[in-house]
Amino acid sequence: MSRRTLPILKRILSSPTTTTATRSVTYMPRPGDGTPRPVTLIPGDGVGPLVTGAVEQVMEAMHAPVYFEKYEVHGDAKTVPPEVIESIRKNKVCLKGGLKTPVGGGVSSLNVLLRKELDLYASLVHCFNLQGLPTRHQDVDIVVIRENTEGEYSGLEHEVVPGVVESLKVITKFCSERIAKYAFEYSYLNNRKKVTAVHKANIMKLADGLFLESCREVASKYPSIQYNEMIVDNCSMQLVSKPEQFDVMVTPNLYGNLVANTAAGIAGGTGVMPGGNVGADHAIFEQGASAGNVGNENLLEQKKANPVALLLSSAMMLRHLQFPSFADRLETAVKRVISEGKYRTKDLGGDSTTQEVVDAVISNLD
Repeated sequence: MSRRTLPILKRILSSPTTTTATRSVTYMPRPGDGTPRPVTLIPGDGVGPLVTGAVEQVMEAMHAPVYFEKYEVHGDAKTVPPEVIESIRKNKVCLKGGLKTPVGGGVSSLNVLLRKELDLYASLVHCFNLQGLPTRHQDVDIVVIRENTEGEYSGLEHEVVPGVVESLKVITKFCSERIAKYAFEYSYLNNRKKVTAVHKANIMKLADGLFLESCREVASKYPSIQYNEMIVDNCSMQLVSKPEQFDVMVTPNLYGNLVANTAAGIAGGTGVMPGGNVGADHAIFEQGASAGNVGNENLLEQKKANPVALLLSSAMMLRHLQFPSFADRLETAVKRVISEGKYRTKDLGGDSTTQEVVDAVISNLD
């Protein structure tokens, strides 16, 4: 090779190569899949109308193929109106703000009632680090899958004699098996590597023992997925000290509520964690972790509720409805806003209003 050609060759090799961007085929719809889908919308209590309104604005800005059937339901009601249940049965999908459950007294939780009425047996909360949002722990990416219909939430309580109350924890083979199957199926379909069953079988040997037995039976059918078990008190300690060790967690009802809210707090707060409840035929999407989902009067008056959790839950809903590109656009826009850090609500260290965050998300939509 001559000396004259060497500098030319060096320039060619060192110059940046330009590539033509190509759009990959991610989803081939069936004819008619673009038909707008009805979704039942329950704004709920407290800041619920504010954050569900945020979702409505973003969906309209994206021209997403969904439209909402809105119903007013409040947590202090004795029951969910029949027309609301009928709407969810018809549409099969619901988006919901928080419903406030009175503490004590004789009013049942409408959240629990909805899950039981529609047999939404699996609760899923995704807790993960968001780029640009500082947290104590990094590499957190935990999915908490919780049995949603029995356990301590069975609602079977009575006063045996004055001053003595008996509350029954119900665990069945049927419900334990199906939540274990859902956890492993989720892991298989989402390329997750490990499932951890959370329990207290060292004390509740029959009830939590049955739950563990069911998990072990299902785990044996998924040899490619690592399976381990952890007592709930040890799990709580491990979660706040080394959360990166967890992947998918499957739990009975009460433990799942505690674990999901703890994991959400570790990963950035309940205001940014998406979630939903799903059964064989229906699904309800809402803020993943229940703590703070109705907010407080100051947030409501100042209109500074964080809409991120429900926006990300709406992205989950869009994937559930087989609209993946709309889900990707929404999720990408939300993550850009968090990463840039200019518009954040008070719980994330900022002072933005709900509307300012919504406007930022809309301006970041591709």
